[in-house]
Amino acid sequence: MNTTPTPSRRSLLRFGAAAVPLAALGSVLPAAAQAATASAPAPAGSSTAAVPRLRMPAESDRHVRTFMAWPALSSIWSTQLSAVRDDIARVAYEISRYEPVVVLARPAQAADARYYLGRGAYYPITVVEIANDDLWIRDFGPTFVVAPGTVAGVDTNFNGWGKTGTPYYQRFDEDAAAAATLLAEYRVDRVQASFVGEGGALETDGQGTLLATVSSLVNPNRNPGMSQDQVEQALRTSLGMDKVIWLAGLAGQDITDYHVDCLARFTAPGRVILDKPGPGTAKIWADVYEQAKQVLRTATDARGRSLTIVELPGPDRTRIRGRGKDFLSSYTNFYTANGAVLVPQFGDASADATACTILQAEFPDRDIVQVNIDNIASGGGGIHCATQSQPVAPPAV
Repeated sequence: MNTTPTPSRRSLLRFGAAAVPLAALGSVLPAAAQAATASAPAPAGSSTAAVPRLRMPAESDRHVRTFMAWPALSSIWSTQLSAVRDDIARVAYEISRYEPVVVLARPAQAADARYYLGRGAYYPITVVEIANDDLWIRDFGPTFVVAPGTVAGVDTNFNGWGKTGTPYYQRFDEDAAAAATLLAEYRVDRVQASFVGEGGALETDGQGTLLATVSSLVNPNRNPGMSQDQVEQALRTSLGMDKVIWLAGLAGQDITDYHVDCLARFTAPGRVILDKPGPGTAKIWADVYEQAKQVLRTATDARGRSLTIVELPGPDRTRIRGRGKDFLSSYTNFYTANGAVLVPQFGDASADATACTILQAEFPDRDIVQVNIDNIASGGGGIHCATQSQPVAPPAV
């Protein structure tokens, strides 16, 4: 059994959690981390060693833990709240077979969350009392970045997907504050992003290439007055990226304005899973897929490599258990844990099996674990949306 210590006793990071503005940061390590690496020898022919940049790692890199969040509000989930909590507990348990899980919960709900979640499988499930509104920690939680010997968390200024004043609006004040609170709890440096966005809008190969949709980030509901070039520069600076590959996406048809983590995902540098809509899917989503495929066919990554596209067909929407316009029937919203890939199971037996076969070929050294998340999916998200990984810091130089 893993015995990961509680935050108050952890020794991985001892940096303060005050926000480091990007203008001052310059996409390099915060001052505390710079001091920690200052004794590293300078390379031959150089008088001063370059300070390494913080960069967003690949999700397939090793994790310290997975963060999740306990669904809090019946005003959001109505009569489904209990069923959604069951799904979260199921996902947390499956992840705990491979790595520790930490679940944020409102203090008044923490005892119930501990009861629902249990102690975990092989690794512990720990409930931390941090107030939240909803379960989508991928979006409101920190996006972690790394450099040799350190990890920091980028606060992407969550604003409820820019949906204030629209039919999609839901309360998000606790969610907006949760990233800073979580980073303080775990004594991880907080970096304030120079853009507004969400973790589900960001997909990287860990080698400097980012996939993103124009619809979710170059959008006045997040970044008013910013051009695509300006948003791209903010992404490069905040996340240590060298290249952004823009997919069009689709604005106004779901609460996220089409996050990339439901459309295209790296499985390795140079390899991209592309969500192919299944039978019964509306044409507007098929058009997004076709546009993305055309872009990816001709794109190169930050290191000049062409991309291999692996299509991941969605299920037949007439054969799945879930129903409704907002139901997310995407296998592409999978989550890569230590030693496993968690993928939705929708009830179309043929498509479910095909998804497992394709993902097993992409991740031959990991278990492929299918999980029924119909209640989560009814809210427009999936396993990836409900999780956020804290990466292990790369070795110090």
